[in-house]
Amino acid sequence: MTFRRPLLALLLACAGPVHAAPAPEDAAIPIWPHGAPGSERHAGEAERLEGGAYVHNVHNPSLTVFRADPKHANGAAIIVVPGGGHRMLVFQNEGVVPAKALNRYGVTSFVLKYRLAREPGSTYTIEGDAAADARRAIRWVRAHAADYGVDPHRIGIMGFSAGGELVSLVADNPAPATDAIDRESARPDFQVLIYPGPLGTPGKAVAGAPPAFIAAGSIDPCCATPALALYDQLRHAGVSAELHMFADTDHGFNLAMHSERISIQHWPDRLDDWLSDEGFLIPRR
Repeated sequence: MTFRRPLLALLLACAGPVHAAPAPEDAAIPIWPHGAPGSERHAGEAERLEGGAYVHNVHNPSLTVFRADPKHANGAAIIVVPGGGHRMLVFQNEGVVPAKALNRYGVTSFVLKYRLAREPGSTYTIEGDAAADARRAIRWVRAHAADYGVDPHRIGIMGFSAGGELVSLVADNPAPATDAIDRESARPDFQVLIYPGPLGTPGKAVAGAPPAFIAAGSIDPCCATPALALYDQLRHAGVSAELHMFADTDHGFNLAMHSERISIQHWPDRLDDWLSDEGFLIPRR
């Protein structure tokens, strides 16, 4: 018999300083090799990093890859979508840290940098450009699954706050018509929404939505209601869904970086349990 190590201990081991620098820029892989549609006039503009942790001015959406150790990689993949109110990306605490924690139980992670619709001066839209980046990320990972030892049928997407809105927009709502390049499906095999914002909820295509794990704080003025509403909608549609609402907890608890509550420190273990129960951590034969 084998025993899974608690994710909390693994998380504490890999989290490091809260404001540690993200992965090197040369590790980021553009998901639109010829430039994102609608971003042409920003070609060549550099991203801006604030405080070693927050990313601004994204015009060339990309994925930063965090491979699971081959000794225990199980073929599952998760695209991690940071939040930041569509004004910035909380790239460290809602991107890099979760990605490394997922690595520890065999999941290869891909952290998405997407276009920011609410950044001052932006001409992008959430439902259009940012959601298109999330869909493209799923297709990109699926198309390159063999390159990373990933099962193309066990690709999930995990979003925090504004990133959770993008998860819902791609997982619980119909996708627009795609071009000939996008032959791969943009539907994730599972979805993880951590204090998701209200956009995309209620979903318009939940009957075909993938299984969902949802977590939020009970006193979160932004995102407690969307979490409850999506869970109830999925449940009534017959979609497998698990909901965790944490007492006396507000927005932005990420991976327990700023909370002393035991329940918040252990919420990643609940995700680990759910992924295992649903079979996403088990290689297909």
